[in-house]
Formats: sequence, C-alpha cells, structure tokens
Amino acid sequence: MADRGVDLCALPKEVRDQLAELDLELSEGDITQKGYEKKRAKLLAPFIPQTQTSNSAQAPPPAPSSSRQRRAHRSGGARDDRYRSDIHTEAVQAALAKHKEQKMALPMPTKRRSAFVHSSVENCTPPDTSSASEDEGSLRRRAALRAALAQTLQSPDSWISRSLQGSSTSSSASSTLSHGEGNVPPDVTTSAIQDQVSRGGVEVPNAPVRGMSRGQSRSSMMETADGVPVSSRVSTKIQQLLNTLKRPKRPPLSEFFVDDTDEIVEVPQPDPNTPKPEGRQSTPVKGEPLGVVSNWPPALQAALARWGATQAKSPALTALDITGKPLYTLTYGKLWSRSVKLAFTLLNRLGTKTEPVLKPGDRVALVYPNSDPGMFYVAFYGCLLAEVIPVPIEVPLSRKDAGIQQIGFLLGSCGVSLALTSEACLKGLPKTPNGEIIQFKGWPRLKWVVTDTKYLTKPSKDWQPHIPTANTDPAYIEYKASKEGTVMGVAVSKVAMLTHCQALTQACNYIEGETLVNVVDFKKDIGLWHGVLTCVMNRIHTISVPYSVMKACPLSWVQRVNIHKARVALVKCRDLHWAMMAFREQRDISLATLRMLLVADGANPWSVSSCDAFLNVFQSHGLKPEVICPCAASPEAMTVAIRRPGVPGAPLPARAILSMWGLSHGVIRVNTEDKNSALTVQDVGHVMPGALMCIVKPDGPPQLCKTDEIGEILVNSRAGGTMYYGLPGVTKNTFEVIPVNSSGAPIGDIPFVRSGLLGFVGPGSLVFVVGKMEGLLNVSSRRHNADDLVATALAVEPVKTVYRGRIVVFSVTVFYDERIVVVAEQRPDANEEDSFQWMSRVLQVHARVRLLPPTHSHCWIHVVFFVLSHRQYSPVGVGPASVMVGNLVAGKRIAQAAGRELALIDDQDLVKKVRRGPFSLYVAHRDAVSTATCVQLHRRAEKISAALTEKGSINTGDNVVLLYPPGIDLIASFYGCLYAGCIPVTVRPPHPQNLAATLPTVRMIIDVSKAACILTTQTLMKMLRSKEAAATVNVKTWPIIIDTDDLPRKRPMQIYKPPTAEMLAYLDFSVSTTGMLTGVKISHAAVSALCRSIKLQCELYSSRQIVICLDPYCGLGFVLWCLSSVYSGHQSILIPPMELESSLPLWLSTLSQYRIRDTFCSYSVMELCTKGLGTQTEALKARGVNLSCVRSCVVVAEERPRLALTQSFSKLFKDLGLSSRAVSTAFGSRVNLALCLQGTTGPDPSTVYVDMKSLRHDRVRLVERGAPQSLPLMESGTILPGVRVIIVNPETRGPLGDSHLGEIWVSSPHNSSGYYTIYGEESLQADHFNTRLSFGEPQTLWARTGYLGFVRRTELLDASGDRHDALFVVGSLDEALELRGLRYHPIDIETSVSRAHRSIGESAVFTWTNLLVVVSELCGSEQEALDLVPLVTSVVLEEHHLVVGVVVVVDPGVIPINSRGEKQRMHLRDSFLADQLDPIYVAYNM
Repeated sequence: MADRGVDLCALPKEVRDQLAELDLELSEGDITQKGYEKKRAKLLAPFIPQTQTSNSAQAPPPAPSSSRQRRAHRSGGARDDRYRSDIHTEAVQAALAKHKEQKMALPMPTKRRSAFVHSSVENCTPPDTSSASEDEGSLRRRAALRAALAQTLQSPDSWISRSLQGSSTSSSASSTLSHGEGNVPPDVTTSAIQDQVSRGGVEVPNAPVRGMSRGQSRSSMMETADGVPVSSRVSTKIQQLLNTLKRPKRPPLSEFFVDDTDEIVEVPQPDPNTPKPEGRQSTPVKGEPLGVVSNWPPALQAALARWGATQAKSPALTALDITGKPLYTLTYGKLWSRSVKLAFTLLNRLGTKTEPVLKPGDRVALVYPNSDPGMFYVAFYGCLLAEVIPVPIEVPLSRKDAGIQQIGFLLGSCGVSLALTSEACLKGLPKTPNGEIIQFKGWPRLKWVVTDTKYLTKPSKDWQPHIPTANTDPAYIEYKASKEGTVMGVAVSKVAMLTHCQALTQACNYIEGETLVNVVDFKKDIGLWHGVLTCVMNRIHTISVPYSVMKACPLSWVQRVNIHKARVALVKCRDLHWAMMAFREQRDISLATLRMLLVADGANPWSVSSCDAFLNVFQSHGLKPEVICPCAASPEAMTVAIRRPGVPGAPLPARAILSMWGLSHGVIRVNTEDKNSALTVQDVGHVMPGALMCIVKPDGPPQLCKTDEIGEILVNSRAGGTMYYGLPGVTKNTFEVIPVNSSGAPIGDIPFVRSGLLGFVGPGSLVFVVGKMEGLLNVSSRRHNADDLVATALAVEPVKTVYRGRIVVFSVTVFYDERIVVVAEQRPDANEEDSFQWMSRVLQVHARVRLLPPTHSHCWIHVVFFVLSHRQYSPVGVGPASVMVGNLVAGKRIAQAAGRELALIDDQDLVKKVRRGPFSLYVAHRDAVSTATCVQLHRRAEKISAALTEKGSINTGDNVVLLYPPGIDLIASFYGCLYAGCIPVTVRPPHPQNLAATLPTVRMIIDVSKAACILTTQTLMKMLRSKEAAATVNVKTWPIIIDTDDLPRKRPMQIYKPPTAEMLAYLDFSVSTTGMLTGVKISHAAVSALCRSIKLQCELYSSRQIVICLDPYCGLGFVLWCLSSVYSGHQSILIPPMELESSLPLWLSTLSQYRIRDTFCSYSVMELCTKGLGTQTEALKARGVNLSCVRSCVVVAEERPRLALTQSFSKLFKDLGLSSRAVSTAFGSRVNLALCLQGTTGPDPSTVYVDMKSLRHDRVRLVERGAPQSLPLMESGTILPGVRVIIVNPETRGPLGDSHLGEIWVSSPHNSSGYYTIYGEESLQADHFNTRLSFGEPQTLWARTGYLGFVRRTELLDASGDRHDALFVVGSLDEALELRGLRYHPIDIETSVSRAHRSIGESAVFTWTNLLVVVSELCGSEQEALDLVPLVTSVVLEEHHLVVGVVVVVDPGVIPINSRGEKQRMHLRDSFLADQLDPIYVAYNM
C-alpha cells in the first residue's frame, strides 16, 4: 500500500481530513477501491520515504493504456465525477465477456472454494479463528454480491430471466458459491483463477496481499481484463437491492399462463408413412433447336406489310354474327391499310405537332368485345405500327362490375391514358345521364378514341410507318389475374413475340394458306398467340367463333370446321363438352380435314376425360386420335409445352395413372390398384423449340426436384414474358430465377421464368402438368389442387344440382391449418334436399378419394351453395329508392329546404324601373365621390344606346363587351345595351402594369362570347391598341371599339322591350377556382326574380341605404352593383375593393359616416381590414368611427364560409360597436347566383362541428366542440325566397336523408338558363341545368351546383314559426382532392398548414401525378424557408394522414387570388408545372 511506513498521526490536519473523507466515501460505496487508492497515494506521496520505492514493484501493475488515457482526463478531486468508474465498468464488462465465452462450465459434484479467497486466508493470520471464518464468509458473500451487482447494473432483465430458468434463490451467498448449484451469475473476483482450476487443476501460487489491514480485508478483490486484481466495495442499500433481485417474489411465467391450444384444436402431426422422393436429382430438359428460316421477316409488322402488298385479297379473318353465320371477312390488304390509317391517326391527328397525345412507347388500352375480332385486329396492329404498346382488356359492363377495380390497377401501373374502342362498343358502355362514359372505380381518367374506318385519316402518300427490327422493347402487355385477384400486366418484348411465333410455327407445322377456327378469347393467351400473331405471320385464314355464338349453338365451331375444311382448331375442354352434348348424330359433319385440335387448357388434370369423350363421339366422323394436341401455357412463360400433331398410325403417348396419396405429398407414385384414389393425366407434349425447362421445388429456394418429385415448371426461352410492367419487385421473383442444386449452388447463370404450373418430366422428355401454383391448397401438411377438387366434385352427378358445372374451390385458414371451401351455383329448378344430398356425397367422395384420416374427414371441407338462380343477380349496391325507404323507416326526413314563397311578379321590366325609379348611386373613391340619380342614369344610357345603333351597327341580340373600371359608366353602359336590345357582357379591364397576364383573359372572353362591339373609356381604348398590347394579343382583330367618354346628346329612336321574359338579359363570365372560364346565360325573368328575392330577404326598401364593397363584374356582386338598386329603388354606395389598397379605412368610415345598416363585402375585403386595421381600432375610434349602426354585414362568396375569418373580424372591431351577430355569409354558384343570403328576420346563423374523418368518406358525423379531428362549419345563410335546395347523391342522383353529405341541387325562378358555349354542348346543358332526380320528384327540373353540403334541421324558428333548416356548404366537387380513395378538401389542408408556423402566410394545395403539392408563402426571412418543410409535412401527416410529395416556399403574393378572395389553385398548378413560380425553396419526394 502507498501508506506503508507513514505515520498517519504525524500528517498535517488537512491531509488527515481528506483521508477521512476518502474513507467515508469508500464505506458508502461512493468511490471505487482503485480510485480510493489513487487519491490516497496522491495525498501521501509527499510524506513517503524514498526507501519505499522498492515496494512499488509488488503493487498492482498499471491499468491498460486506454484506461490510463481515460483516467488522465478525469479530475482527481472533483465531486461531480464520483459516480463514474471507468475501471470498474471495464472490469465488469471483461468478466462478463469471459463468462459469455465460457457459457459457465457445469458445476462439479464436490464442494470447492474460491481459490483467491483460500489463498488470502492462508497468508493472512487473523487474531482469532472466529474472525477469520467471519472474514472468509464475508469475503465470499461480498464477492458474489459484487458479481451479481455487476450483472444487475448491466442488464437486470437478463439476470432475472436467468434466475427464473433455474438459478438458486438461496439467500446464503456462501452456499451458492460452495455448492455451485444452478446457473448463478459469474464470480467476478475469481473468474480467471476458477477458470484455470476447472480446466485442469492448475496450481494457484500463493499471492499474499501485503499491507492489507483488517478493515481493508473486508473489501473483495476483482480482476480487470488484463488480470489485474482490483478491490471494490458496495453500500448496504445496493446489497439489499441485490438480495431482492436474487429472491424474486413473482412465480415463473408458466404459473400464470397455460397454453391450452392443444385442447382447442388438434395440431396435425407428421405421418411417418409419408412417401418421400427416392429418385436422383433432375436435370434441365432442352427442347429441339429453333430452326433457321431464310425468308423469316425481321418483325411481325413486316410480315403483315408483305401479305398486305402481295396477298391483298387473301382472307385474314372471318367473323360470325350471333346466329353463327359469317358477318364479314377481313382480307390482308384491308387489314394492312386500316392498320396504317390507325397508326397515322394515333401519331398525327390526336394532338398537335408540338404536343402530340401519343408518342412511341406509350401504353394504350384496347377495349373490344369478343364479338368484334376485326376491330381488335386493326387496333392491335395499328398500335404496333405506331410503336405504341397495346394493353388488351375486357369490356367493363358496369361501374361496380367485379374485377373492374383490379383492371384499373393494371391501367394505372402501366400509365394508360388513352383507350381505343369501336363505335358499337362505345355506345354500349355505361354512361352518365349527360351521355359521358362513367368513371369506373379505380380507373385512371381515359380519353376514348373510336377506331372505326370512317373516323380514321388516310395518310399522305409520302408517309409510311416505321417498322424496326425486333428488339427488346415491349411490344404489348397481356393482363394476368393472380390468386388474390390482383391484375398485373406481363410485358412481351418484340423479339419475344417474333420468336414465339417462330416456335409455334415450328411446333405446330403451320403452313401458308391454312384455315384455323378459333373459339377461345383472342385478346390473351392461346387465342392471341395463335389466332392473331402466328396466323398473320403465316398468312392463315382465321375464323373467330365468339362466346355468344357458343352459348346459342355449342356445335357451331364444329360446323365451321366442316364448312371451311379447317386444318386447325383452337378450343377449350368446355367447348369439347358442349359440342359433344349438343351433337345429335348429324351425318353431314366431318372432321377429317383437321390435322390439329389444339386444347388450350389441356394442362388441367380433368381435361383427359373431355378429350376422350369427344374422341369417342366424333371418331366415326373422321376425327383422328393423333389430332388432339393439349398444351401448357402461362402468361409469364407463354407456351411451355405442346404436343406435336401426330402422324396417322403412330402410337399415342402414354398416360400416367398417379396415386392421389403421393400427389398430395408432392411425390410421383403409380397407382393401378384403386381407381378411386388415382388420377389419370395426359402429357402436354415436349418442350417448345429453343427452350430450356427445369422442375424446382414449389416452396423455398428454387432447388431442383428429384425425378419422382412434383415441382414448379421453370422455362428459359427468348419466347417469353420479360417483366410485370411497372412492378420491378415482383418481376425479379418471377422472371429472374436462378435454379440451384441440392447443395445450394446455382446450376448456371441463365435466368429462368416461373410458369406457375406444377408438373414433372416423364419418360421420353414428355411434360406432365398436374395443377397450378395458384390452385395449391395446403391441408394437414398435404397439398391439394383446386382443379382436382373441382373435377372430383363434378364427377358426383352435379347435373341435377349445379348449374352448368359452376364450382369454385378456395381455402381459409383455421388455427394451424387450412379448410377447403367449395362454392357451387345451384340450378334454378333444384331444391334444398337435392343440394344437401349432393353435398353429402361430395364429402364422402373427397374423404375416400383423398384418403383423409378419419379424424379429419368431418371437418376438412365445407360446401356452400348459392340459392340464387343463375339468372337472378343481386344488386351490386343499394339503390336510391332503398336509401329513401331506409331513411323514412329510421325516422329521417329527406334533406331538402326551401325559402319562403315568392309572390307573383307583376312588373319585370328593368328598363321601366330605370326611368321611373327613385334610386340613387354613389361611387366612393379615396379622393372624390361620383353620383347618379335615376334621371342621370337614364339619359346616359340613352346616349350609349344611340351610339351603339349608329357607330356599332349593332343588331338586336348581339353581344357587347363592357370594359370599364368600377363606376357609374359601367352601370350606364349596361342599361344602354338593354335599351338597344343587345346582350351586355361585363369584363374586368386589363391591368395597365400587367398586360401580359391580364389581357389574354379579356381577349378570351371577347372571343368566346362572339362580341360584336366593345364599349369602353378612351384610356382603355388606347391601351387596347397600344404597342404593349400588340406584344400580347393581335390588336388588329378587335371588334368595333366605341369610346363612351364624349358622346353626343342623342336619344334612340325607340327603347327595346323584350317580347318574353325568357329572353337573355346579360351574360355572366367568370373564371372558377378550378381555372375554367364559364359564361352563364341570365334571362330577364331570372333578373327580376333574383332582385325581388334579395329585396324581400334583406328588406331593401326605397328608404334604405346600403354599402357595397364588391367586385362588380360577375356573380352576386354584379347584381348588387347594377341591378338591385334599380329594382328596389334604394340608395347604394358603391366602393370598389381596389380603393381599399390606397385608403384602407374607406369602407368602415363610410359605414360610420352614413349610419349604414346593411353592407355587402367579400372575404378579400374582410381579410384586408382584419390584417391592416386590426391594430388601429383605437385610432379609428378616435376618428369617430362607430359601427354600432351596422345590422347586417353579408360576406358574398362561392365557397365554404370562413368561420375563423368572420369571428376574427367581429372580435377585432367589437370595440367600434360592431355586433357579433351582424356578420353573416351568402352562397351562390354558377347555376344560381344566390342560393342563401342572411336576412333581417331570420334566425342567427348556426354552427356545428363535424368529424373530419367522416367527411373524407363523404359522411357527416356531428361531434362536440373541441373533439379530436373536429371541423367547425357555419351555416351559409338563410335560403332566399323562391329557392328550393335538396341534397342528392351525385352518383345515383337520388335524394339523401337529413345530415347526409351530398351534392346541393337547386330549383329557383332565378336559376341560370345554361352555359354560353360556342359549340352548344347540349349534354352539358342537360346535366347541370335541367337534370332530374332518379325518383321522388321526377317532374321537377333541378340545377346542379357542384358543391357538397348537407341540410340539418335546427331547433331555431324562422319568421313563419317553423323549425329552421340550415344549409351547410362543405366544398366544391371539382376542387376536392382524390387521394388514397378518400376525398380531401383543400381548405382543410391549407388551414392546417397556415397554423404550422407564424411565418406562413397564404398556402394552397393541389395534386400532381398523385402527389400532394403544398405551396406556402413565406412572410419572414428566407433563412426560415428550410425550417418550414418539416413543419408542413408533419402537420399534414398528423392531422390528415397524408404524405406531402412536394413543398414549395414562395414569396408573398405568388398564390393567385381572384376578386372574390378565392384562390386560383389550378392557375397556381399550371405555373408550378411551367416552372414560373420562382420559389425560395422546393423540397421534392418528401
């Protein structure tokens, strides 16, 4: 020790105090022994004599360098580091590592002591024996406790788990160490020495510990990783904790839980008698070499071009009508010319030269019925010539047809946006009431192109289609449905298509000029490969027999073979069976000309019975046995094997009679004893020419099977599919398989393709197929095939019970096993007793044939029947009438509401009101006020009417564009047009500082409206003809422009009076938030009805004064500016919203100055005042602004009410006297300019809280305020007099119940008359303005607003004393985002984004290629742009469960907003796609 030879009493008092403090820390366990010795030595170093240095050799060696370096950085006397002990931790980790390597040797049967303790006891002579024994026991006890502490501090859970597994729980540490019972934690103090003793009795030299006092001997020693003994000590509290951990009070886990699963279900045990494969490892089988043909064309299109030029009159296809008679014959010349026309049309006539709709490599869907093969031929080869990729699909029958959604997944994964079809098929597709093709569920939006000859364009003489040499680019995509119902597209390359045709030609011995009868589907599989591709390659005449003909006359294909002397026929087993059943010994039928009867589904095990039965019936009519050629194929590997047409007199291939017991275990065993438990299968011929085939295990890695083992067939060939288009992950597991041998080594580097067929290779390299991977069912550790089960069920006399053999087999998982379910369709004339008898027999036969154990024969199979007749189909969805009946039964009323009655209108002449009305107009500007009385307005209108007649030569009914800034001139010009019998069109003038952006919109409205004249001011006229305007539009083609600033005082000869009230009064043009420019027609009757409704609702009498701060060019703003004052006779103060930009308090000060009771504004005006004047309320109050006079402040908009903005406005200006009940909203749309407007006598607007998750599913669920995911919705105002609204399901067009979300339909005298379009689209007109309910009130005409909402009856009472029906608007259908099958409204996401950070101003969202794009305006510094991205993505993900695809941070003012305060999201989207936003920061692929 360091204090040896040092007199502690002679030390200074400060040193003695520090030593005492160290002893206290050591006794409390606050410092390790090593640290204690180091600090003690440092304190005593100045007082140690130099002669003691020789004893330092006996001190413990220094610690490792790493530990020494770490200790060098530690302060010796800092109290903050007293809980750290790097040496202690290192020692414990080293001991644990050694213990982990040794895995703790098994305990010896005899007692043993710790060698270290034994040696220390021998060398240290204690004063008496009792103290020695006490010290020895204490040493052993503390050593064990310290070792336990080391493990406990490292991982208490692992220590407890080891204790539960069998460690001793004895409280005596000495007995635990001496007896060694159980798996105790390692003794850290003696781990190294005990290891030497246990490995061979190594002598442990006496290692005396010099200078150890009695108090120090109570602390045990420990070894580090280098074998350095280190002393350590623990406190009493830690010892108590260790004792508690060593004696766990909770019982083992087995006492809490007993696994009684074995009592619930009997787990199948492996059968020792299970047959095992005994053959040698199989080797790949190679097909015959692919022959070399000298004149073989370089591409399939080249073959068509050759036959179209040299054999133009040779027949290529004959189609049959529904009676089985030839409908038309398509020659090779016509096929070539029509395909060229279609290719030219696709490439040059669907778009423009700069922006074509299609380009080479695009995917195109082919939608043609089975009854029209000619159009499919032309479309398929037209796509090949245009170098686009055809994707043949089935014709959708209804919107909710089974499999339609999966086909939509295929089209989406392939990126299909264009569909080709025939005119007849297009007419038969399900359509909406307006004549448009419905949007099929899960389908992308498609553009439909009709490919009939009359719609095709003949190419110019110098245009020829490009026919490249076959390469690896995809030629076409063939769809394939998996077991789970997912539809994937198998891409076939051009070289694979050409090679496959060559292989089929060689295998089937096709020659030119043959005739082929095709009964199978020509859009995929065998029908496509033989009937469409190979036939054209070899100039074969194909006769297509559609499925509809087969249903009416199953013998029609046999008759076609007899009539046309066909050499080849493509059929399925069902066709053989139906023809055999329909045959009535007709003597005039002969099949002697057939050299090959290709059975497309010959790989099915039960096909052999159909082939044999057909041969027995028709062998007497010339059918030869060697003609029947079954084949095996799959969409991925294409043709796997095919039986070659035999030579007359040659022996037939042998058949395999296999044991069902062996097949269920995947082993080939011949069974010739019990026919009931045997399966007879026929071969499918040899491997295709140029192909390589092997058999691998169906489960696990692709290991080669043994010769007597059944596995999956893998094929390597150039004539096969290349990939699942758009699915690279699934492609690798199917198209890039490398088989391995029994040792796991690859057999080569050639990739194989999984065919999905189960089979084996028999004698003579014949291929046998026993099933498919998709139909594999695992029951009780045995494999069964669905086709076998169907064949067994069909063998049990199903004719009386099952309709046309329609049986489906699948499996369901029950506990540890699978149970098979058989679903059969019952005949319409069968009863339940017959069905039960048949079910019982099927159970017995399956139990006997499949050799199931008796314990499982009662539960392994379930047979379920459909009691419905085969002609009685249950409806796919619930009809609208059922919804109405259900609502009535549930006590819910139909969701409809109506305003009060609108009395008959006697005086509808606005012109007369202009001349006689008492109204007056004030246009307030920041520096002046312009006024106009009725007389002044009338005279100015007369001047404009005379100018139109003289200068413009305007006829009655012509459209005249009014291009004025907001003011009296705009109103006077409007009535001047009415005086002249013209139809005014109000247009916002272009901005002088931004002509390039605003002038094209003006030009577009002028062109669309076919305006004959433009009325404007002199300043604007100069602007229209300026050089700046000429740089944007063609100024030479403007209509006649009339300057109305200085007009002579002339009166028109007469004032026009419309003959009927249904004549047009004006056109209302507006750009919607979706970016669509629409013009609606407003009649004189609608104008009068709307003005009267507003007058009654708001009590606008002649003594009233109102302030209007709205945009005066469209919608309700134009009505209030130009029409309402004239009709009602009240005084109007008009404030253009642009005036607030220079004089912000103008609107509020006007309200206060004139003591206005009613005012109308927009959301943009309200937001401008809220942000600009929110902090100036005290200054406004000092200026005398008082808003207590305001009774009604109506916000005019065509959107959901902005509740947060209206509440903020009310709270901010409450100090100015504004009542919280004054602010309300109005709602209008393009079909009806004003549906709702809060009146003076109606109840206050109500607010409800709905669940946002339900809204995404188009449902309404009311929740309490403050509930999670709650959305507040405010009523859109009281419904105007004469207006009726109803909530309708937009798909079924049936009315919905109260509090159900649907589209808002309106019926009102002031509905718009229709859209003003150049082309006069009557279907769009009927769908939006003159539509009818599917039931309920079919005689009422409704207009579709295009907005989603719901009606809720509240407890409030209206003016008549009835309960008030509130209309709540949720959002626009056109603006809604369809993401993940849910409907999201942009305003909800934008609200969440705006709350994410204080620097985010406005925000807008839209979709781009199924990605959500968020555009946010940054109001702070640009350094904060990067910080906004994680905040935006997080808040959208948390609140809406959507992943943001792109985040764009832009400058303020980039998001376009129209005059009504509505965001132009589609314009923003166009700017984003055109890269015109100039963003601060963009984050992609979040």
